Amino acid sequence: MWANKMKVTIISPYHGGSHRAWAEGYQSHSRHEVSLLTLPDRFWKWRMHGGAVTLARRFLALGTIPDVILATDMLDVTTFLALTRAHTQPIPMVLYMHENQLTYPLPEDGMAGPMRRQLGERDYHYVFINYASMLAADQVWFNSHFHYDSWFTAVPNFLKHFPEYHELGTVDKLRAKSRVMPVGVDFQRLAVGDQPFKDSTQPPLILWNQRWEYDKNPEAFFTALFTIATEGIPFRLALCGQQYGKRPSIFDDAIKKLADHIVHVGYADFETYRQLLWQADVVISTAYHEFFGISLVEAIYCHTFPILPHRLSYPELLPAAYRLKCLYQNQGGLVQRLRWALSHVVEARATARELSTAVTSFDWAQLAAAYDAALRHPESTAHTRL
Repeated sequence: MWANKMKVTIISPYHGGSHRAWAEGYQSHSRHEVSLLTLPDRFWKWRMHGGAVTLARRFLALGTIPDVILATDMLDVTTFLALTRAHTQPIPMVLYMHENQLTYPLPEDGMAGPMRRQLGERDYHYVFINYASMLAADQVWFNSHFHYDSWFTAVPNFLKHFPEYHELGTVDKLRAKSRVMPVGVDFQRLAVGDQPFKDSTQPPLILWNQRWEYDKNPEAFFTALFTIATEGIPFRLALCGQQYGKRPSIFDDAIKKLADHIVHVGYADFETYRQLLWQADVVISTAYHEFFGISLVEAIYCHTFPILPHRLSYPELLPAAYRLKCLYQNQGGLVQRLRWALSHVVEARATARELSTAVTSFDWAQLAAAYDAALRHPESTAHTRL
């Protein structure tokens, strides 16, 4: 029996996509005894408002007390702790920030996306839930340095937004109990042995494996493909990834215009997705928003050449020696790198094979031990939450 084995409860109010992959990945690789307390990934605003009430009730009904709680940013930690205080007062609470509602980009069209009821204006109540939850937690973990930096750059102005008692002193207190803990990725489930999947007899395959939403900026992605198609450069295209609600109209337009290039459209089951990852030659992001980038890391691991913006979390995913070749500054740079990758397939594949080893630091096989150790030795205790 491992001497320092602990009981860990992960609370995931919006349990789907990257949140689910993260929670279940850690559960399956941790040496601790990890249990999950979850709600389905729908109605995200209600999850932030009311999820804590339901999850507090379910937590108390379990009748077991963990050694530590690891919750995601969708939980209103203050409400959860208030409703369970007789049991959770001595239990360390770690808050994992997959995202935050302060620096998440808003759509240009105020009638699109999650803030349409505010006509494109940010609803600061959800930001305050994030902020208050961080204050109530014992530790705060961010999934990337970019996420950490962007939050702490923006939060002072958020606090100044209020009429008085700005509590700017809390910013340094939050910094003191915050750290970066990257998302783990279960590469083992993607492994397929040494069998090559890339087909040299077919045009190179371009992969879109992100959400079909405005913050992933599909307009820039398809604009680049239209340019390449007009130039007569051959390629195939696979469009997979999750869809939530109404998808951006550019997808419908592009599916018609690029019909002769498309080999897959829509959400892919796991086996299909794994095959597409290994078959793909190029993976592209044009995102306005990315706090980590699990889908891009998965593609890189599967020997897919990445073409990514030189912003957000993407520079953290690649060694410095590869950034000039893979990261672009503007639309012209995107098209230039795409044109090169499609016309220099052998060189692009060789670079992709080299890069695949660079992302293994995100493998749960390595990161789970770091999570385990951090949860065994919390830097603060339940008596110093503010």
